[in-house]
Amino acid sequence: MSRQPVGLGHFDVVVVGSGSAGSTAAIAAARGGARTLLVEKLPFLGGVSTAVLDTFYGFYLPGSTPRKVVGGIGDQVVAGLRALGAVIERPNTYGAGTGVTYLAEHLKVVWEDLVTASGATVLLHAMLVDVDVDDGRVSGLLLATKAGLARVTCDVAVDTSGDADLCHFAGFGYELAGELEPAQTLTTTFRLVNVDMAARRTIGKDQLHALMAQAADSGDYDLPRREGSDHITPVAGMTATVMTRIDSFTRVADLQGGHGAGPRVVNATDPTFLSAAEMAGRRQTMEYVRFLVDRVPGYAGASLAAMSTQIGVRETRRVHGDYRVTRDDVLSARQFEDQIGLCGAPIEDHHGRSGSGTGWHYLPDGEVVGIPYRTLIVRDAVNVLVAGRCFSATHDAHASIRSMAQCMAMGQAAGTAAALAVSASAAPRDVPVDVLQATLGADGGVLA
Repeated sequence: MSRQPVGLGHFDVVVVGSGSAGSTAAIAAARGGARTLLVEKLPFLGGVSTAVLDTFYGFYLPGSTPRKVVGGIGDQVVAGLRALGAVIERPNTYGAGTGVTYLAEHLKVVWEDLVTASGATVLLHAMLVDVDVDDGRVSGLLLATKAGLARVTCDVAVDTSGDADLCHFAGFGYELAGELEPAQTLTTTFRLVNVDMAARRTIGKDQLHALMAQAADSGDYDLPRREGSDHITPVAGMTATVMTRIDSFTRVADLQGGHGAGPRVVNATDPTFLSAAEMAGRRQTMEYVRFLVDRVPGYAGASLAAMSTQIGVRETRRVHGDYRVTRDDVLSARQFEDQIGLCGAPIEDHHGRSGSGTGWHYLPDGEVVGIPYRTLIVRDAVNVLVAGRCFSATHDAHASIRSMAQCMAMGQAAGTAAALAVSASAAPRDVPVDVLQATLGADGGVLA
């Protein structure tokens, strides 16, 4: 028996996905006076920032001068973390700039506190399954909840789902990662406790990678990635890792331990591949834990404490906006008249067919690329903005600007623009850029 969806009412702004971009967008929109709903599929806010990782990159430039290039709500997030416990600023293993390492359990609370204090409404355990759209205007979203299907209507929608789910269901244009260039790999992260930190510090990155290569070449360990990293955390004796690797050019049957047709390009929006990748990532975790305990100084008495709640996905759908940032834009540190944020992070391209598995391409020392507002305006839509890792960029540019601090900057801009659009009864595309930039600057954003 079919049931009619329950009506959740009307909101000025609905934000889909509560990661670094989505939570920040909801905060900015609600603070701007818009009645705002934040929709999240998980039981907590934060997306990748709480479910997968424990370090913000992108706040600081790499290179000789660690200039800070993201502020605003991002600064308030870090301040909230410091109020709850230790936060560590540490250099990135590959020279990508100072990282801000936190306890993910604390960040869940910080996101909740900031979002609810802004006045936004939070709906957890809710997944977008369809969109009402007419001539590019989104009027309603269909959500799957524990109580059944529910529908919410809105004036402006913000797609911060990471996978551009809203734009996909609305039929708006995007590039699917892997169609033109190899899609970035997926990673299950994990943490170990009872690590002898003094012993671990006796070897560096190059020696760790040499041990990985030796272990993999021995045939005793299945280690598809040989240049993974581990790092300290705010918890004494605990390390966190970025080591496992699931290639997006693979056989699903191989991930399941069977045999199948030849490799094909797959993507984390494919539920069959994603299911297999989640399980394969956990199996790889056990292999990397065994390697660390057996062969790496400091880990002999260590134990696995936790795996990421979900596998870490670097790219899937990248929306076509009014402008797409390119590789040349990034590496030439291009500035834009409509920029709403800055990025100095290198192009960090994780894929399984480039020898080491990760390619690094750096901006000129001390320079930044601007993030244009036009990359947040969905080309095919009237009232939809996008922010976070599904924003409008080519594969290479995306591999730089997807850092979580930049996602916060994009989210603050999208939420602010949504509130400005609602207050003026205008489309986001018609929001005066100078007004948006002035508002962001007054709220702590760094634009130049």
